Amino acid sequence: MAGKVWFITGTSRGFGRVWAEAALERGDRVAATARDVRSLDGLVERYGDAVLPLTLDVRDREAAFAAVAAAHERFGRLDVVVNNAGYGLFGPVEDVTEAQAREQIDTNLFGTLWVTQAVLPLLRAQGSGHILQMSSIAGLASWPMLGLYHASKWAVEGLSDALAQEVGRFGIHVTLVEPGPYKTDWRGASAVWAEPGEAYTEAAKPPSAGSAPGDPAATAGPVLELVDSPNPPLRVLLGATVLDTVTAAYEERLAGWKQWDGLARAAQGA
Repeated sequence: MAGKVWFITGTSRGFGRVWAEAALERGDRVAATARDVRSLDGLVERYGDAVLPLTLDVRDREAAFAAVAAAHERFGRLDVVVNNAGYGLFGPVEDVTEAQAREQIDTNLFGTLWVTQAVLPLLRAQGSGHILQMSSIAGLASWPMLGLYHASKWAVEGLSDALAQEVGRFGIHVTLVEPGPYKTDWRGASAVWAEPGEAYTEAAKPPSAGSAPGDPAATAGPVLELVDSPNPPLRVLLGATVLDTVTAAYEERLAGWKQWDGLARAAQGA
């Protein structure tokens, strides 16, 4: 089904840019946001009035509401909302500064929350809509040197799981998109690194999910299929080997819980 209206945060590059271009290429319309709206000039030049470029720092709740209102006023409805804006914070938990920690949570978690809160009254009023929350394999499994990034994505997972249960009766779908490693600049220009203390210098290297990075362009077709589904899933993995990684992580957790089930039952009391 073509003719959808999208609201996508973080469209200057990466997945946000790929999905915006895919939507526009098939005739959909897109409200595209970025901190630097000049990064969206190429989209406007190619697709004209089908694109509404908006300056948005998702950490600013008032600005998020204003951007959503501007998109709704321009296009009259919102069908697909993609909370894509975010970045990776690398470094030992012990050495992450307060400012770095707050910036990570403000962007990845609160930015998602503010946009979600802004769109919900509009989606509820129209009785439809699909919110794509950008999570990650890092929202399901964990690696060293990514503690605060994991914290932000695990929080998005819990938030969105509860949200889906709250808004399903209004005709609103919620999907957590959980990519594995891809050839984006997640570890490059957009990444932030906490300086490791002496105790962690040998371990301070980019974590890996254990597979070759995928091509972001290859996600365009699957994501269009996802938003066109009348019954989309709550969670969807992206990447050829992500299921193996997640399965191993959950099997390890289950084994640990079973091993210590006696203690858990003893803690129940009378």
